[in-house]
Amino acid sequence: MISSTTRHAAFAAAVMAGWLCLVLLTACQRDEEHSAELFVFGTIVEVKLWGGSSEQANRAFAELQEMFQGMHRNWHAWEPGRLVDINHAFASGQPAEADEGIVEMIRQSQLIEKQTGGRFNPAIGALIRLWGFHTSDYPIIGPPPDQADIDAILMHHPSSQDIHIDGLLVRSDNPMVQLDFGGIAKGYAVDLAIRHLQAMGLSNAIVNAGGDLRAVGHHGDRPWRVAVRKPGGGILGAVQVRGDEALFTSGNYERFRQDNQERYPHILDPHTGWPVKDVASVTVITAEGIVADAAATALVVAGLDGWPAVARAMGLKQVLVVDESGKVYLTPEMDQRVEFSEDVEKVVVAPTGKRG
Repeated sequence: MISSTTRHAAFAAAVMAGWLCLVLLTACQRDEEHSAELFVFGTIVEVKLWGGSSEQANRAFAELQEMFQGMHRNWHAWEPGRLVDINHAFASGQPAEADEGIVEMIRQSQLIEKQTGGRFNPAIGALIRLWGFHTSDYPIIGPPPDQADIDAILMHHPSSQDIHIDGLLVRSDNPMVQLDFGGIAKGYAVDLAIRHLQAMGLSNAIVNAGGDLRAVGHHGDRPWRVAVRKPGGGILGAVQVRGDEALFTSGNYERFRQDNQERYPHILDPHTGWPVKDVASVTVITAEGIVADAAATALVVAGLDGWPAVARAMGLKQVLVVDESGKVYLTPEMDQRVEFSEDVEKVVVAPTGKRG
C-alpha cells in the first residue's frame, strides 16, 4: 500500500463512486513499451507491455481496468459486494451465489490449506475483523482483542474445508466461516490479467500490483527485471524473469496494530488467532500468482523453523525469507536468482530443511 492511507482512502471512495479512470496512460513510452497505472485493491497496479500498437495497448488497459474494478466489487471482504453477501449467508446457514472467481479461489484455498497444514486459511475473516484489520487506514491504534473473544471464534475451527460448492452456489455448515481473500485475491487477479493480455495476442507483459507481480515474455531483447522488496521499504535485490513467472512478497511491516506496549502485525496464525512474529517477509517465485500469493502468507505463518517443510509440501523451490533482524534465508534455486543490491547475511536452506 502507498504510504498515505488517507489519500488512498479518499481515492478509493472516488473509485467506488464511479470516478475511477486510468491514473496514467502512456501509449508509447519508449520504443515499443506501453504502460498504464491503475488503482485497485488498495494499491497501484502497473501494467507494462512490449510490442503491439498503441490502439491495442489502450484497449487492453481499458479492459483490465474494468476487470479489476469488477474484482474489487465482488471480492472485497468488508465493502458491500458479493463476498460480503456470501459471508452473511454463511453466518445464517444459507446458500449464496458466487462468481467464477470466488469459486476458483475457494477451490485453490482448500487445496493450499491442506498443503500448508492450515497455515493458509481464508476462512478466518471473523478473526481478521476482530483485530480491526478490515480497514484501509493503518496503523490501527489500540490494545489487542480479549483472548476470550479470540477463543470464541477458534472453538468453531473455521476452515475453507467447511465450504461446499455446487456450481456457483456455495454454502457452509460452519456459521463462523467468514471469507477474507486478502492473501490470495491479488495473485489471482494478476493471473487473470496476464491471461487476458495473452488472449489479446500481447505475449510480452508485466502486471505489478504494488511489488507483487507476474511477467511473461521479454522486454525487447532482454528479460523483464523485477525488484525484490526489502522489509520496511526499499529494494533488497533484483531478479530476471524467465519466460512466465510470478513473484510475490508477504510481510508484516506495512499493516499493523499498535498499542503502548507492542506492535501487532496484520498476518494472523489461524491456529492461535494471534499475529505472527519472527519473519519480516517472504518472497516466492513460482508459475502462478494465486499460488505465490497464498504461499508467501503461509510461509510467514510457518515461521523460521517451519517454512522449509511448508515449502516442500507445496513443491516450492524458490523462496526467500527475511527475519526481523534482516538476516536472509533462501533456497538454493533462489540463491542463484537474486542479485542483492547490498551485502546481506544469508543462509541457504533447502526445502528439506538442510542448510547449505
